[in-house]
Amino acid sequence: MRVLMTGGGTGGHINPALAIANTIRNNEPDSEIAFVGTSRGLENKLVPKEGYDLYHVEIRGLKRSLSPSNLRTLWLSVTSVQKAKKLIREFKPDVCIGTGGYVCWPVIKAASLLGIPTALHESNALPGVAVRMLSKYADIIFTNFEESKALIKEKYRSKVKRVGNPLRGSFESITYDSARKQLGYDGVYTASLLSCGGSLGAERINSEILKLMRDFSSKHPELYHIHSTGSNGYQDFMKAFHEMKLDKYPNLKPVEYIYDMPIRLAAADLVINRAGAMTISELATLSKPAILIPSPNVTDNHQYKNAKVLEDAGAAFLIQESELSSGILTEKVAQILSDSALRDSISRNFSDFAISDSNKIIYNDIKALVNSRSL
Repeated sequence: MRVLMTGGGTGGHINPALAIANTIRNNEPDSEIAFVGTSRGLENKLVPKEGYDLYHVEIRGLKRSLSPSNLRTLWLSVTSVQKAKKLIREFKPDVCIGTGGYVCWPVIKAASLLGIPTALHESNALPGVAVRMLSKYADIIFTNFEESKALIKEKYRSKVKRVGNPLRGSFESITYDSARKQLGYDGVYTASLLSCGGSLGAERINSEILKLMRDFSSKHPELYHIHSTGSNGYQDFMKAFHEMKLDKYPNLKPVEYIYDMPIRLAAADLVINRAGAMTISELATLSKPAILIPSPNVTDNHQYKNAKVLEDAGAAFLIQESELSSGILTEKVAQILSDSALRDSISRNFSDFAISDSNKIIYNDIKALVNSRSL
């Protein structure tokens, strides 16, 4: 099968695309798979690392305020479709799959106009602009949240199918007990707390985690607390960490980035994290009690909407950055870790949002779509 993937800008768009691509490659090793992104997005780091070719199309999003740059964006929205058509004619894909981001617009539209089967995947509860605009051109629209369907135009809702998020790595194969044993927690720590502010970090979350470590985690030697500061905040965090003399507590572990995330998450009794779609899918797969602190710096505030869906279902705790005040995070952590019945209830509710065979479902539907067009 020849597959052209498109999606970019952030990890939330790229990682689902890579997960789908890897699933296709695992099932059909002779497949030809390539990606289309922009020259500026994170896809330029992540895609080549996975061994896929990456082509570029120039496209930008419209600014919400009146701006001369919007004229160039409108011009690119037309010319980029023509360039995408050229790429598609040269690559000759059997299917084009988009996972969000503005670059999806020219590629999926061009593929549809050329009669190529097309599919979209939306990770967030609130469908992005590109997915909403492309609904008319897609043959099938995969979603992570059931709530997303109502936000697609009614005449295109028959195309929508909830499949969850395709995941990379081994999140489904690691148990709590095996993870604890592998990490050496047994006989040393009775519980584990994992906190993270995103791959780049978040100053406000890092500040609150320092207070949490000082006021709670350091006073509970039976609790192992690992925190990912992110690359942008590591130096400042470690300076404050040493000034507060927290380095003398062996159960506190700040790191710049958690490279073994599947096993660390599997071993955690509570997780503090952002509310990106992939993070939520990983947590749901592992049924982890979580405190979600949505990033306020994302398009359409979609992380808040993700977290609110879960909070309303009793599947997670939501704290907005603007609500973070001295002691609130510590109070919530202490409450959750001291109440096993509460953790069990949250875990059960969270597990309802997990679709364990998402990768397989998407692959089978893509294969069926391609086969139906070849008849």
